Amino acid sequence: MCEFTVFLNKEVVCRDVVYAKNDSQKVVLKDVLGVMKVIENCMIYEVDVTSQRLLLTSK
Repeated sequence: MCEFTVFLNKEVVCRDVVYAKNDSQKVVLKDVLGVMKVIENCMIYEVDVTSQRLLLTSK
C-alpha cells in the first residue's frame, strides 16, 4: 500500500496518509489507522506517488 507524508509550507503535517480529499476550504486526511485530520485553509497542490509525498498549499 502507498502511504503519503503530507507537507504544508515545507513542514510535515501528517504521516502514513492513505486518504486525502479537498473539501471546500480544507483538506481531509486519514491515516492507515483511520484517524482523521482536517487541515483548514488549504488545498491539495501536488501528489507524488514515487516519493510518497502529498503537498498542500495555503489558500
